Amino acid sequence: MCSLSLKMALNIPGLIAVIVFYLIILVTGIWASKKSKKEERKCIGARSEVSMVGGRNIGILVGVFTMTATNVGGGFILGTAEATYAHGLLWALGPLIYILGAFIGGIFFAKPMREKKYTTMIDPFQIKYGDIISCILVVSSVLSDIFWTGAILAGLGGMMKVILGIESYQSIIISAAIAICYTLLGGLYSVAYTDIIQLIFIIISLWICIPFLILSPAVTDIVYTATHALHQPPWIGFLDLTNVWNWLDTVISNSFAMVCFQTFYQRVLASASSKVAQITCFLSGGFCFFLGIPSLLIGAMAASTNWNMTSYGLPTPLDRGEPGNIMPIMLEHLCPTYVSIIGIGAVSAAVMSSVDSALLSSSSIFTCNIYKKILRKKASDIEVMWVIRITILIFGVTGMGLGMAASSIYGLWLLSVEISFAVNFAPLVCVLFVPSSNSYGVIVGILVEVVLTLGAGLSALHIPPFIKYPGCKVVNGVYVQVFPYKTLSMVLSLGIIVAVSHLSSFLFNRGLLPETWDIYNIKRKPEVTVRNTTSEEVAEEMVLNDTNPTTWS
Repeated sequence: MCSLSLKMALNIPGLIAVIVFYLIILVTGIWASKKSKKEERKCIGARSEVSMVGGRNIGILVGVFTMTATNVGGGFILGTAEATYAHGLLWALGPLIYILGAFIGGIFFAKPMREKKYTTMIDPFQIKYGDIISCILVVSSVLSDIFWTGAILAGLGGMMKVILGIESYQSIIISAAIAICYTLLGGLYSVAYTDIIQLIFIIISLWICIPFLILSPAVTDIVYTATHALHQPPWIGFLDLTNVWNWLDTVISNSFAMVCFQTFYQRVLASASSKVAQITCFLSGGFCFFLGIPSLLIGAMAASTNWNMTSYGLPTPLDRGEPGNIMPIMLEHLCPTYVSIIGIGAVSAAVMSSVDSALLSSSSIFTCNIYKKILRKKASDIEVMWVIRITILIFGVTGMGLGMAASSIYGLWLLSVEISFAVNFAPLVCVLFVPSSNSYGVIVGILVEVVLTLGAGLSALHIPPFIKYPGCKVVNGVYVQVFPYKTLSMVLSLGIIVAVSHLSSFLFNRGLLPETWDIYNIKRKPEVTVRNTTSEEVAEEMVLNDTNPTTWS
């Protein structure tokens, strides 16, 4: 069979379908922006707060849709198919991680955050630990969102190039521009209501593609290939004692990382109540798992495909180093044209639903926690609204540039998760559940965890390790860490935060360190006790002091 042509003809019907879909999303965003303006008039709070968390009246239905659509991005859909195809089902951890993360967030984090009525996830840090630590966490959160945006836009660009025949940078620019546009117009309401449309597209589009792939003559029965090597090793994957700790480390760290993103708390804080926030988390986790099933099936069918019977030909996508594009390749070469176009709609919807959330998230925490509370404490609400808009534009263009320049989609996604988990998780646990923690402990804990995490290296970005943990080995010229260093780093960070907090408190309160060194003012001030005395006690005291009230002047 012929191999894939390097230059593909422009797919006019597919391009028209994508344009129609984008117009639907844009119109929905404009409509939602008008709803946002109506809500502003109803709410007591400032316009900027409505833009960030709505009127705190998002119900369960809209909440589940917007939280699910945010999580089920292009990276989730394409990455799950890629992992199943290239490494096996056991290593396609996206659906498992998202449901675990949603339940962890719902059980432990949603209620205390919503009950305090914070505006962003950084607020409790700013209140308890001060501005320096808040700035560190804002920078890490913004970087995570920008890297995440770049990764999912790059995934969309690759898919558009395979199926529609247009250059990836063109689709990245158009998609980012539309997401930026409606996010600028209406804030959270535009994001939430466009998420509903996008999630409906995702559900319908993904499941429509599955029957056509299963019935393709080139695809062998996936039940057989799950445990038998045919065109490649069984797609169920392998897990043994040499990599089980690495598997557990990935599941634990990535599940906890899910509660370290502002996109998660934006939905939680916008919920009508803490109970609604918790239910939203639980239902969203189940929907995320459900929407991961089509990607798992596509990856399994790709591993079961005789590529010599398709227009793609040999060598296989795995041999050509194209597992990241396995979903668009499957849709393009094993499905009718109209089905592949429908598949494009699913990924486009997933990408835009994540991009808009990431942009609103990063702009919210920068504007609220740095600009408003540090740089310009007396800024008017109109000024704050303009800063939100400007930062949405800046972060959107930056993510777009990363998406066009990305050489590794997985590398950008990995950076996003690693930064968020290494910097945010341990302080988040302490600020909510460890009242004795203080700023000194948090700074040292963050520093230790970042060093231990970066020390392991980032193989996806070809950064070698300077700490070789037990079991570290070289596979095909790449260092592989099998030791669970991420979980270890997090546990050590938690312990160090608590220990250093208690030690610093002891040293300052006992006078063992000069008070002038206490830049965070953790030393307890002496309490002034005011005692209410009775009239009898006053009379007795006057007698003892030989005081006659009639002589008072």
